[in-house]
Amino acid sequence: MTSLFQTDPAVLVLEDGTRHVGRAYGALGTTIGEVVFATGMTGYQETLTDPSYAGQIVLQTAPHIGNTGMNDEDPESRRIWVSGYIVRDPSRVVSNWRADESLDDALVNDGVIGISGIDTRAITRHIRSAGSMRGAIFSGEASTIDPDEQLRLVREAPEMAGRNLSAQVSVAAAEITPAKGERIGNLAVLDLGVKQATIDNLAARGFEVHVLPQDVTIDGIRAIDPVAVFYSNGPGDPAASGDHVDLLRGVLDDGLPFFGICFGNQLLGRALGLGTYKLPFGHRGINQPVLDKATGRVEITAHNHGFAVDAPIEGSFDSPNGYGKVEVSHVGLNDRVVEGLRALDIPAFSVQYHPEAAAGPHDANYLFDRFRDLVVANLEKKAAK
Repeated sequence: MTSLFQTDPAVLVLEDGTRHVGRAYGALGTTIGEVVFATGMTGYQETLTDPSYAGQIVLQTAPHIGNTGMNDEDPESRRIWVSGYIVRDPSRVVSNWRADESLDDALVNDGVIGISGIDTRAITRHIRSAGSMRGAIFSGEASTIDPDEQLRLVREAPEMAGRNLSAQVSVAAAEITPAKGERIGNLAVLDLGVKQATIDNLAARGFEVHVLPQDVTIDGIRAIDPVAVFYSNGPGDPAASGDHVDLLRGVLDDGLPFFGICFGNQLLGRALGLGTYKLPFGHRGINQPVLDKATGRVEITAHNHGFAVDAPIEGSFDSPNGYGKVEVSHVGLNDRVVEGLRALDIPAFSVQYHPEAAAGPHDANYLFDRFRDLVVANLEKKAAK
């Protein structure tokens, strides 16, 4: 096992010139990305393998990371996607019977550059005040690069706003997961960074899940004769995904039921004619309180997003693109951010968070049932005509 206490130096450099010196963790070298923080106290394996974190250097606010190691059963995708990893105190040992390797070995194997031994609380407070920003980890020999040169490299890196990262995380060809139990029909899942737990939850509701590449056309979707369409989570700026918005408008025009989560929520908003905007530091973690306006119930939910939909919180409003009445269905209680949309005249809804929540909590898992019920009702309505 790789030493958890490497003697190689490392430095985290933020675009505003802030520097934090620590120890190398994981692979050695240079990595650049948007520095964000995740507040989950557990589930670091699910965080690391969530494709939505592509292009981002993730800081864990929980101080002690790695004690349960990594296993072959819990990954949310085929690899670790974070651009870099920041932890305060790596675990000295792996102490879980399900572990197949240590976290640091997994980081090395996937070439993920990290840093440890720095004040993660101070960095988190800084980002909360100044906003998420570009940064870089320089470890090993790279840590000796002239500080001015390090800062130049950070400031020349692309910002997250305006980036389309879907092609980096999507499957290259369609993948099918059979339905479990009573089969409802084929479900077209646009893979913008889908997680395995999402696929499993959809299959468990009776859908034969067809995970499709992000560049699929409306004719490609129609070819599988779907009973509904699902847009997954994923990285990037929704304003840079015009093709996915156009595709979704084709889906809505065909009258197919639609469910979107996270990135899919933002793209539904844009398809309906709404705008999106970048949050100062986003929502990332598994402890975000959300109000379901229909029931008055408060759910603790899993989030990973840096953009949000711009829509009126109260009452219903007309879709600017002609899809009838729409309402905001869920609201974040920390900052009143739109956390869900429901179309009142067409069979479409979405949420900004992750109802599959493999690392917990499971308050929002009912949304998969709500989607199944919507699809079944739509099929019965068509059969009755």
